[in-house]
Amino acid sequence: MASSDQVRRRDFLNQTLAAAGTAGILAGSAAAAPPDGAPAAKPPQAAEAAKVPCGTLGRARISRVLMGGNLISGYMHCRDLKYVNSLFRAYATEEKIIETLALAEKHGINTVFETGDNFIHTYNRRYNGHLQFIPHIEIKTTWSRQEQEDHIKQQVDTGAVALYVWGVSSDTLLRDGQFDLLHRAVETAKKHDLPIGVGSHSLMVPMECEKRGVPCDFYVKTFHSDDYPSATPKELRKEFIWLDGGKGWYDNMWCINPEETVAFMQSVAKPWIAFKVLAAGAIAPAQAFPHAFKHGADFIAVGMFDFQVKTNAEIAERAIRHNQKRARPWRA
Repeated sequence: MASSDQVRRRDFLNQTLAAAGTAGILAGSAAAAPPDGAPAAKPPQAAEAAKVPCGTLGRARISRVLMGGNLISGYMHCRDLKYVNSLFRAYATEEKIIETLALAEKHGINTVFETGDNFIHTYNRRYNGHLQFIPHIEIKTTWSRQEQEDHIKQQVDTGAVALYVWGVSSDTLLRDGQFDLLHRAVETAKKHDLPIGVGSHSLMVPMECEKRGVPCDFYVKTFHSDDYPSATPKELRKEFIWLDGGKGWYDNMWCINPEETVAFMQSVAKPWIAFKVLAAGAIAPAQAFPHAFKHGADFIAVGMFDFQVKTNAEIAERAIRHNQKRARPWRA
């Protein structure tokens, strides 16, 4: 006998298949794009649900839940389960990713975060979509100033509505005593008249930005609770453990000091995009989303599969609605 989860999954697929039709994106045809001049196919339809509210970054209206880029670009954190990435890649075909983007927009998620611009452009062109993109900036110590500027310009040319410095770059530069390169990259990026953020896993990065007056417009900081079973024990936590590894770390803990993160972000008047809020699936959205919004996040970036979009949007909408009055004011 099928479980209730299997029944719900089968019902979801049946509804999506019926709405998409034989020419829809689930047909698996390599020739899914309509010929020039032909009307665009309609994206898959989903049951009506509460839509995710929006905030603003610069001139852009951004949904308070952003679609995380890992599950679009082809990578997912899987702790010590070695088969998970292969399973994921077998499931997340190009058509499945396009379907997921359509469902995201249907439920009010209007921006993709970090990676996946090729899929976004394909979806927008093929189905008259309006998804936005916030890509990351890498900073490499081996690059010349011109190479750094060219990379930033390349990211701008994806059609970005904002940019942010990739957290791995920020953490590495701070650890290695080369934070001046981050400051310079942010100043260079600001010339393109887009909101510029700084991402990090380490709380030391936004602290250093504020101390040095780095002219960023928002922060992108990991945030999740630390009371799940596979969390690194407190006595084994160390700064940059996500870069260096070590005993007690299982590829699912990026916020080693959540209380301190909440306290510091309380003092910062810039918008905050929280990411890794699910701790690689160790925390359920029903707990993680309210926790993030209650404690000050203005937006959350979350990787999700097609069958999670509707429920996640509903959880987020409730969490935002119930936390309109909170200790940290909404900053966007």
